[in-house]
Amino acid sequence: MPASITLQNVHLDLPIFDVSAISLKKRVLRMGRRNRIAEDNTGVVVVRAIDDLSIKLESGDRLGLIGHNGAGKSTLLRVMAGIYPPSSGTVDVQGKSVPLLDIALGMDDQSTGRQNIRLRGLLLGMTDAEIKRKTEDIAEFTELGDYLDLPLRTYSSGMRVRLAFAISTAVEADILLLDEVLGVGDASFQEKANKRLQDLHARAEIVVLAIHSSDTIRKTCNKVLWMERGKLRMFGGVEDVVNAYDEAMNPPQT
Repeated sequence: MPASITLQNVHLDLPIFDVSAISLKKRVLRMGRRNRIAEDNTGVVVVRAIDDLSIKLESGDRLGLIGHNGAGKSTLLRVMAGIYPPSSGTVDVQGKSVPLLDIALGMDDQSTGRQNIRLRGLLLGMTDAEIKRKTEDIAEFTELGDYLDLPLRTYSSGMRVRLAFAISTAVEADILLLDEVLGVGDASFQEKANKRLQDLHARAEIVVLAIHSSDTIRKTCNKVLWMERGKLRMFGGVEDVVNAYDEAMNPPQT
C-alpha cells in the first residue's frame, strides 16, 4: 500500500502543569496569543498547540513546514509521528514512519560508539540483522576511527552529532519526518552529510521537513504548509506559499 498521511480536523491541547493559570494567561495575552489557552475541567491550564488542521499527503509528496518559532511546526511533526495523540480529530498514517526529531535520543554516555549504533538503531526500529549489515557503513561515514571503541562520554559535541547523524540517516523509511537540517562538522563533512540526507529523502515515499530556509524548501519540496499560532494559514505549491510567507515576514518599506 502506498504511503500516506491524513489529518482530519486535528486539535491538540497540551497541559501546562506547575504554573499559575492567571500569570500564564497574562503573559500569553501580552504576546498577542489570546484564545490559545484555557483550563480543562480539572483546572489544569492547557495550550492549544494545533487548531483544527486538516491535510492529506500521498506518496511522492515533499512537504515543507514554515512559520515563525512557536507556530506549531515541531508539534505537528510529533503529531504525525504519533508522539502526541490528538485531543480531537483523526490522524491516519500508512507506511513506516521514522521521526528524526532528536537524533541523539537513546544514546548512552557509558557505552562505546559501536554499542550506541546498536542502541540508537533499535530505537529507530531497525532489526539486529539490519544493524549488523549497516554498522560498518555507519562507522566509515562518521570518520571517527578508533574513537568508536571508546565511551561516548569521551566524545566532543561535534563527534556526538556525527555519530548520531550517521545512525539516524541509515534508516529505511516510507515516511521521513525531519525537524531542521543539521549542521555536522566542517565544510567537507557538511557536504557529505547533505548528500546523505538527500539520498535518504530520495528513498522515502513522503518527506515532511520543518525548516526556516526558503531556499532549501524550494530545492527540496513540492508542497508547503504555512503555520501560524497552531493553525493552517496557507497550503499549496512551493512558490505561491513561500513567496506569500516571505512577503509577510519582510513587508516592503514605505
